[in-house]
Amino acid sequence: MNLWQQYIRPSSVTEALQALTSAPGPACPLAGGTDLMLDLQQGRHAPVHTLVDLTSIPEMTVIEVRADELFIGAAAPLSRIAASTLAGQHAQALVEACSLIAGPQVRSVATLGGNVAHALPAADGTIALLALDAQAEVADLHDRRRVPLADLFVGPGESALNAGRELLVGFYIPLCAAYQASAFKRIMRAQGIALPILNLVVWLERRAGRIANIRIAVGPGGPVPFRASATEKALNGKPLTAEAVSAALDVLLQEARFRTSPQRASAEYRKHIVGGLFKDTLETAWTRAVSDR
Repeated sequence: MNLWQQYIRPSSVTEALQALTSAPGPACPLAGGTDLMLDLQQGRHAPVHTLVDLTSIPEMTVIEVRADELFIGAAAPLSRIAASTLAGQHAQALVEACSLIAGPQVRSVATLGGNVAHALPAADGTIALLALDAQAEVADLHDRRRVPLADLFVGPGESALNAGRELLVGFYIPLCAAYQASAFKRIMRAQGIALPILNLVVWLERRAGRIANIRIAVGPGGPVPFRASATEKALNGKPLTAEAVSAALDVLLQEARFRTSPQRASAEYRKHIVGGLFKDTLETAWTRAVSDR
């Protein structure tokens, strides 16, 4: 049985959108395909008539600085992001996340856009982008728009993108300035290929011995990728003391909606281990953001 009837490899975003919207049957974009191919083979994805391969579209695979932002194409392989000097300089948490997803063979073909488009609450790349204040560029046949990353998610595994009509082109991340840094850490089972039990990302700015600004994302902290805004407020303007971290952890435990995953961990276990992960990630980002004192 054929898993698809037609395969198209466009060289531009416009060509890709034309192929998706004019296909005689259900059409699906293809980048890494590490999840899509398995889902088709195992019957977890609706039948597809046309696959539209995005990997030959230059602007969707580029990693470059544009004005005061880092742009990463949605079809850039995770392995190339993990090895990118630019990404390491301006989005270290994302580099750390991409270097831990699955194994080397999967990372060589899997893409950041695929990680985001699946809309899983604990997807490592997605959680990193959320804390880095990334915006997504979304295109249809009529125009392009930039949207905050959080606006792409509706529910577990449910994206706000109009399937077959819109494409994720790439992601814009603010450049990392002096006294700013990020860190990604996670806890997972030993096999190394499943979603993490828990992951956490901190981006912060350190000034005069205090946290001048901070962003925190946790996965899975709710039905969609979760930004811990109340915890951020609890730490803003504070020095990184044991008391401040403890008080912020109490807030995090109240605002995060940890859930039980039958194959990974219970909600109670996640609540038990998040404290150490939170403290470790905070301290790593703090140390990287060299103080101006």
